[in-house]
Amino acid sequence: MYIGVDYHKKYSIATKMDEEGNILEQVKLNNDPETLLKYFDNLPAGSKIALEATGSWYYFYELLGSKCPDIYLSHPLKTRAIAEARIKTDKIDSGILAHLLRTNLLPTSYIPPREIRDIREILRYRASLVSFRTAIKNKIWAIISKNGIRPEFSDIFGRKGIKYLSSLNLRECYREAINGYLRLVEILNCLIEEVGERIKRIVQDNPEAKLLISIPGISYYSALLIVSEIGDIKRFSSARKLCSYAGLVPSVHSSGGRTRYGSITKRGSKWLRWILVELSRHFINGSKRMEKMYLRVSRSHGKNAARVSVAREMLKVIYYMLRDKRPYRAESE
Repeated sequence: MYIGVDYHKKYSIATKMDEEGNILEQVKLNNDPETLLKYFDNLPAGSKIALEATGSWYYFYELLGSKCPDIYLSHPLKTRAIAEARIKTDKIDSGILAHLLRTNLLPTSYIPPREIRDIREILRYRASLVSFRTAIKNKIWAIISKNGIRPEFSDIFGRKGIKYLSSLNLRECYREAINGYLRLVEILNCLIEEVGERIKRIVQDNPEAKLLISIPGISYYSALLIVSEIGDIKRFSSARKLCSYAGLVPSVHSSGGRTRYGSITKRGSKWLRWILVELSRHFINGSKRMEKMYLRVSRSHGKNAARVSVAREMLKVIYYMLRDKRPYRAESE
């Protein structure tokens, strides 16, 4: 049997299809564990399930992955390109997934093992803490700006800066807000430090992440993020395909024998793309070849395009490091 599942937060539509493409059943299932387990436990052995990679697919896969090993995660953008329909309903979407799975035309997404999924959740948690802290710091800056204050400190959230903020003569409403925000920043600093220690311990037991730390500027967090987003390096037959997965390759428009290259595709792992662009500055400073590339590209296309080019080259270096299991060697650059 081939089962296409159009998954939503509260319910799912499941289409059961045989090998000839006949729809045997279409049912609406509540997404509670009892209902889902009962339905999928009754499927014949060897049945295959297609599930679109929505934001809630984790729950479905965690619940049924051990009982139904043949679960395929459909790539939403590629699936839509193949099966674009003017009439769109949950039943039609479910049937399309089952049909594409049956005909072996389903574009699938990578499902990392649970260990990698757990690491990703830890890294997302840290990123959210940093985002909260940045938002709170911006609120403090807004209060300072409202009162026409121009601090002399470059970092007002260091020890001297916090002492300075606490001594400001402000109206009570602003004083109360700044004190509260500073308490939140202190709490978030502690939480970020705690999760940072956990990330450091994970890296010590991760050979791939330990390799990446040998690159100048790569921290425990960024090394683990890169490794967890890539997953098994053997998935990629070349460095270019890894760059494509990160969305760092230029888009191509070819027609009438003419080929035009545009901006990068930005398809694939946004986290991998983001961290590589952020790290590109360190890579430029640590490599003469990258510095020359950055200067050459920035002159003709601007600084942002130059950083993207360096990020792409950096990912190529990372590919060969992980493939060959060797540390970074600056002299080879």
